[in-house]
Amino acid sequence: MAQNLKLDGKASKKRRIWIPKSNGDKRPLSIITIQDRAKQMLLKLALEPEWEARFEPNSYGFRPGRSTHDAIQAVFNSIRNKPKFVLDADISKCFDNIDHQKLLSKLNTFPMFSRQIKAWLKAGSIDFSNQSLKKETSTTKSGAGQGGVISPLLANIALHGLENMIKEHFPAYANRDMKGAIKLFGRAIRPPRIIVYADDLVIVCEELEIIKQCKQLVEDWLRDIGLELNQDKTRIIHTLNKFENQSPGFEFLGFEIKQFRVGKHHSGQLSNGKKLGTKTIIRPSKKSIKRHYQKIRDTCSKYKAASAEILIGHLNPIIRGWCNYYIYGSSKRTFVKLDHLMWIRLWCWSIRRHNKKNKRWIKNKYFGKDKGWRFNYKKSPRKEYQILLHANCKAGVRYLKIKDKKSPFDGDEMYWCKRLGDKYKVTYPQKARLLKKQEGKCSYCGQNFKANDLIEMHHITPKNKGGNNADKNILLVHLHCHDKIHACKVDATNQWW
Repeated sequence: MAQNLKLDGKASKKRRIWIPKSNGDKRPLSIITIQDRAKQMLLKLALEPEWEARFEPNSYGFRPGRSTHDAIQAVFNSIRNKPKFVLDADISKCFDNIDHQKLLSKLNTFPMFSRQIKAWLKAGSIDFSNQSLKKETSTTKSGAGQGGVISPLLANIALHGLENMIKEHFPAYANRDMKGAIKLFGRAIRPPRIIVYADDLVIVCEELEIIKQCKQLVEDWLRDIGLELNQDKTRIIHTLNKFENQSPGFEFLGFEIKQFRVGKHHSGQLSNGKKLGTKTIIRPSKKSIKRHYQKIRDTCSKYKAASAEILIGHLNPIIRGWCNYYIYGSSKRTFVKLDHLMWIRLWCWSIRRHNKKNKRWIKNKYFGKDKGWRFNYKKSPRKEYQILLHANCKAGVRYLKIKDKKSPFDGDEMYWCKRLGDKYKVTYPQKARLLKKQEGKCSYCGQNFKANDLIEMHHITPKNKGGNNADKNILLVHLHCHDKIHACKVDATNQWW
């Protein structure tokens, strides 16, 4: 099939299904044909390296090697040293209202690519959902349908230039202070900083007047490409104090970002040792906690007649995925609270399951003494299932943000192996996995590996003594460190690893 793929400037009709959300609104998802999906992936592989080299540093949505945690860390770096005003904005129907002509002119690629992309943008759609009265083809006058392989890349291309526009209106000196700030405000301030993740954006600055100007500039810029801000979800707040009867802090990508006044023993400090008097806390938002707990409740209700083995098998992936997303925030208290709520729900499930048994019998069956009231099910002496606790997962882990201009297509294997492991396709996947595991450091001397360093693999248990090439038996070390290890004949009693 791959040999028959050709960019012929045509597109099959998209099948767009309306999926109602819980609040009653409808968001269209484009389910396109298999052949068009393959073509879109082919074109994406051709365009993405070029645009990754051109995209702005604070754009994080739908880009390889970047995630929501990079965007959250960028916001944290912008506000951690000083309380600031924040424009928390949302672009209304970003994928559905992009102007086709503006997008194609900004794309500025080969004529064959332009014709093919234009055909996909202009392709009609057929609504096969239950809300549709007639199953007929409708024309597409704007937007890049959600669900397409190339749609996220096209949306990023359409929004490219927003950060540069803000920088041009508020230029900075070499020391990063904003030009003209002393004349306008009587003191030096930093220029506004914008962080964009798909259709969500945040602009941070110390001065309220600059934030208001940025809002107007963003609205005018988006209007030129057929987009507008969602006024119901766009607001100006302060990270520390109340502003216009709004509580301090804001929610961004499932996190609540807020600053608190604290004493000198808990305060953050600058590099010169000066106390800030505030502390920036990033934790799961209340909406996210509510959604997660509701999902746990729904799962318990759905499997109220199933065995504990099946219930645990469905709950553990939900808990593991949610905790893995929030390990980089101040989530410990939230995890403990959720464990308490989940215990109540599981206790009610157990009582309903065995309504003719007394509570002591239920407690001994599902919450044994040696398990500390942890929900478990023992199927046989050798097979036992336990619920995964939120509090047992890591919390408060420090996340290392991606460097501004880095891209997986820049050829820096050492950097990307440290971040992605064997997900970054290299010649030696095992070496990439070990680099990520060792955080890019030599196991012997503890120094960071550099791009030109000669790296060797040291076997903890030598092959002539029964060792193998498993990851747990191999350590990455410098070439000269490897020579020292074997020259000194380090034995098992002197473990340096």
